[in-house]
Amino acid sequence: MLQRLSRPAVKLVERYLPDPYIFVLLLTLIAALAAMGLEQQSPLAVMRYWGDGFWGLLSFSMQMLLVLVTGFMLANSPPIRRLLDRLAALARTPARAIMLVTLVSLAASWINWGFGLVIGALFAKALARQVRVDYRLLIASAYSGFVVWHGGLAGSIPLTIATPGHFSEAQIGIVPTSQTVFAGYNLIIVAALFVIMPLINRWMLPPESESVFVGREQLAETQTEASNRHDRPADRLENSTLLSWLVGVPGLLYLLHYFAFAGGGLNLNSVNFLFLMLAIVLHRTPRSLLASLNEAIRGGAGIVIQFPFYAGIMGIMIQSGLAQSLSEMFVAIASADSLPFWSFISAGVVNLFVPSGGGQWAVQAPVMLPAAEALGADLSRVAMGVAWGDAWTNLLQPFWALPVLAIAGLNAKDIMGFCLIQLVVTGVVIGVGLSVL
Repeated sequence: MLQRLSRPAVKLVERYLPDPYIFVLLLTLIAALAAMGLEQQSPLAVMRYWGDGFWGLLSFSMQMLLVLVTGFMLANSPPIRRLLDRLAALARTPARAIMLVTLVSLAASWINWGFGLVIGALFAKALARQVRVDYRLLIASAYSGFVVWHGGLAGSIPLTIATPGHFSEAQIGIVPTSQTVFAGYNLIIVAALFVIMPLINRWMLPPESESVFVGREQLAETQTEASNRHDRPADRLENSTLLSWLVGVPGLLYLLHYFAFAGGGLNLNSVNFLFLMLAIVLHRTPRSLLASLNEAIRGGAGIVIQFPFYAGIMGIMIQSGLAQSLSEMFVAIASADSLPFWSFISAGVVNLFVPSGGGQWAVQAPVMLPAAEALGADLSRVAMGVAWGDAWTNLLQPFWALPVLAIAGLNAKDIMGFCLIQLVVTGVVIGVGLSVL
């Protein structure tokens, strides 16, 4: 049944979904028109909100570009390539490949979302070199694991409200992760997705006559081997293992101290630093690392050009009051028991325009928290409703898929048809988990 449902969804998306750059331009116009029509903002004010916010994600954009580049360089190092190929050899059939990449992506994303995006995509490419499987569904399966990130160890909303000094501490206090990430209902939602998602992706597997395959030669193009010439003194430095290790090993020792003794945790900066230092050590020579970098950087164009536009959309949504109005609309029809569910739905809608967990919480917390107090709803569950909504519609929003698509060499339209089915199924699972458990 899912195979039959996914077929028209894939065709619909392939025909009508534009390039992510066009998508972000359309979202910009929709947000601007909505701000003028619904919030009675003047065109000049909306233009100012957009322009003022346009460069608000520069730091984050660089972090995301480094997630792509450092993760690619690490996975493209000879030891990691061999390891991924050995793991991929465990999947001897297309069905096993789909299920295995989904499980790996789910586990990696639950640990850290940046780690999950990169590992899932790179493992999918390793599987495609071993198994003849529909490449579009393989990459969509790798991306589908991302849906659990906000219910995992690096979820920005549960970590924010568990941190002393957060902006709503005076209102709700410190909410420990035992009430959010490690709460029973949240763990059951995560466990259900670990069971259901591999099966859903497996059941969408198209017959061989309708599958799209990628040649092993094309997948092997990223395995760039650096030249080992030593004609110049500079060549000896560029091929020096000692030079790489004199930098990479101390970097890894710093991370050991950071995690073991300084109380540091996984975040974008620590993940990028870990990926980079490991890549430096495992590539052995600067020349090998730079050859891999040249391959990696080609896929970052979408991040560079599109993220500023999303920052501009966030500026419109937040400064015009449109994001708050959307949240209030759902709160108005909620009860104490249903508020977590409507928080989830409202966050899913807002996430299409504000694809940032931390930014979204800053917008929705001033609406959701007073509503939860007035209705007597569970504050921690409402917060997790927003968190899950933020993660849920990432399956429809190509913002977060850009690093995966860049690594895979695909366009958004290639995978979003499958993601539509994943969106519906995960929405039911999460919605029921927040409402019933």
